[in-house]
Amino acid sequence: MKSPFILKRRSFLAGSAALMAGSAVQAAAPMLGTSMARHRRFMLGDFEVTTILANTMTIENDPQSIFGLNASKEDFAAASSAANIPTDKFQMFYTPTVVNTGSELVLFDTGQEPNGTVSALEAAGYSADQIDKVVLTHFHGDHIGGLYTDMGRTFENATYYCGNAEFEDWDFSGDNNFEAKIRPLEDELNMIDPDQDVATGITAVEAFGHTVGHMGYMLQSQGKQLFLGGDFVNHYIWSLAHPDWEVRFDRDREAAAKTRRTLLGMLATDKIPFVGYHMPWPGLGYVETRDNGFHYVPESYQFLL
Repeated sequence: MKSPFILKRRSFLAGSAALMAGSAVQAAAPMLGTSMARHRRFMLGDFEVTTILANTMTIENDPQSIFGLNASKEDFAAASSAANIPTDKFQMFYTPTVVNTGSELVLFDTGQEPNGTVSALEAAGYSADQIDKVVLTHFHGDHIGGLYTDMGRTFENATYYCGNAEFEDWDFSGDNNFEAKIRPLEDELNMIDPDQDVATGITAVEAFGHTVGHMGYMLQSQGKQLFLGGDFVNHYIWSLAHPDWEVRFDRDREAAAKTRRTLLGMLATDKIPFVGYHMPWPGLGYVETRDNGFHYVPESYQFLL
C-alpha cells in the first residue's frame, strides 16, 4: 500500500509553480507609503478628548540650531543616539486638541493654516462650524495660523480666549501674524489670567517663558485630570528630557526652563497625563523623573480601560 504522503514529482512541480505564480501576483501590489491616523479620541471622566494631527513634517535642518543651544555637541549627540533619533533632521508634529464637555466643543490652538486643521477635524467627525470656543495657548504662527481662511473666519460660530499677558505683550509688537490673525478679534477676545476657567473643568495654568503669556490648561472631570501643555515643552528629548537646554523660540529662556522644571515635576509627581502640541503623535503621554531631568512615556492603553 502506498503512503498517502508520497507526492508524485509532477504534482509537486505543478503545486510549486502555482505558489510561485501566486507570489508574483501578490508582490505586484503597489507601495502605499507611510500613513498614520489623523485623530486620537478618548474619555477623561465625562469629557471626550480628541487630539487631531493638523500637520507633520520632516525638518531637514540642524536640530541643535533650535534645541539644546547651550548643550555641547557631544551631549546633544549622546542624548539623540540613546533615543535612536538622528542629529541632522527631526519630525515636527502640530496637534490641536478638541474637548467635548457635553455642552460645548472647545478647540485648543488652530494649527499652521486652516486647511490642515479643518481636514483633521473632519476626519475626526467634526466640522469647523461646530466649534463653540477657540482657546489659544499663545500667539506663535503655528498656533494661530488656522484662524482665518480666504473666505473669513474658520470657526464662525466660536468665541475666543487667550491670556491677558499674552495679548498685552504682542499688542504693540507690530508682528504681521498678530495683526492679521489676532487684531481682528481684539474686541471679542475673552482675556483671562492663570487659575481662571474657560469652561467648567477647564482651568488656565501659568506656563510663561516660551512666550511672555503662554498658558497651559488643566482638564478635570470625575476626579481625573489631563494637562494640555501647548509649547511648554517642544520636543520629547531635546526639551522635555533636558529641561535646562535652551530652545531658540523661547522668548525668555531662563523663565521657560524654570516653567519646564516646575510643570514636569508636577506631572511626574502627581502622575498626570498631558498632551503636548509638538510631542510625538498622538501627543498623549506621561512624565517620569530620570537622573537630573525627565523621561517621556507615550500613553499605551491607559485610556482604553
